[in-house]
Amino acid sequence: MNSARARLPRRDRERGRDPDRRGWLRGSPPPVWARLLPSVLLAGVCTAELVSPEPLDIGFLLGAIPPLAVLAHGPLVTAVLGGLAVVVLTVPVFRLDDPGSTDLLTVCFVAALSVLLSFVRSSRDAQLVTERAVAEAAQRAVVPPLPEEVGPVRCAGLYRAAQSGTLVGGDFFDVRAGPYGVRAVMGDVQGHGLSAVATVASLLGAFREAVLDQPDPEAVAARLDRRLAVDSGGEPHAELFATAVLLDFSADARVVRIVACGQAGPLLLRGGRAVELDVEPCTPLGLGLAEATAPRVVSVRLRAGDLLFLASDGVTEARDADGVFYPLAERLPGLADESPAALAERVWTDLVRYCPDVRDDVTMLVLAPRPQVGP
Repeated sequence: MNSARARLPRRDRERGRDPDRRGWLRGSPPPVWARLLPSVLLAGVCTAELVSPEPLDIGFLLGAIPPLAVLAHGPLVTAVLGGLAVVVLTVPVFRLDDPGSTDLLTVCFVAALSVLLSFVRSSRDAQLVTERAVAEAAQRAVVPPLPEEVGPVRCAGLYRAAQSGTLVGGDFFDVRAGPYGVRAVMGDVQGHGLSAVATVASLLGAFREAVLDQPDPEAVAARLDRRLAVDSGGEPHAELFATAVLLDFSADARVVRIVACGQAGPLLLRGGRAVELDVEPCTPLGLGLAEATAPRVVSVRLRAGDLLFLASDGVTEARDADGVFYPLAERLPGLADESPAALAERVWTDLVRYCPDVRDDVTMLVLAPRPQVGP
């Protein structure tokens, strides 16, 4: 994944799911038609009066121009448009020069009030833009964009939070290089949206530390389990838990060791087929992994051209209108691409076509190891 924006493919942005395109009523700049509407209405009234052989009783439309200007313009433009409406109402050439004093005062009052409202709206919009920028910066710090390559492993991730307008939710992923090789994690914490961000940040922080000082994936899983246990220690009946898959690549990327904690393992794309690896999930994180049976570690030898595809339950449990689950393993070979980022985008495009109303967090992590040639 090249950037945070790359988490959402082009089709997703076109469907209005991109957090940077929230819609007019959610803080994005007003559309062109909203900015032009007051001027078009003013020009329309003037033109209609000039071309009509008889005076038209349409002066009341001028009273709508200042409120319309508030929706898309600042105080200055709103004041100009309101002033022009008053001028048109009183200039004889437009044959609207005989308004009652009450009508004229009403338009003047509406224009003045619209300028005030425009000032308040503009000030609040500026404050919201600042707060949104700070919030997005904080969220990107929690889950930063993945680099295109970490050691001998190419990687790409795609993420769409269930809560509209957020970049972080209940799902998480990361790929890090350390003294013991390249390690990756993808998981799902209890809850959704902003309420889960603190847990995500805690787990990712523990993972990044464990990558540096834990020699095997079982120890990394135990570190994450302990982190959740400590976080929920002061909360009675907190039931704080998370599911996750940990991958540990050897230094030459010829072998990957996998630990699944309450979540299915990755799909292996090899030779035009998608194979579900035989990874037995152990206890989810936060429920006493250290006290339960030790997690099973599965080692898989890798070949050139192999791809490992991990997806959250937002993908595997998506259903069409008939309630049929999205057949990821069946469709994945037909969507395969040498580029990890392109594969994630193709799967997302196919998913929203299959199930347009995706309500859960959707996470995909694609890993393309490049095994080094050697004895």
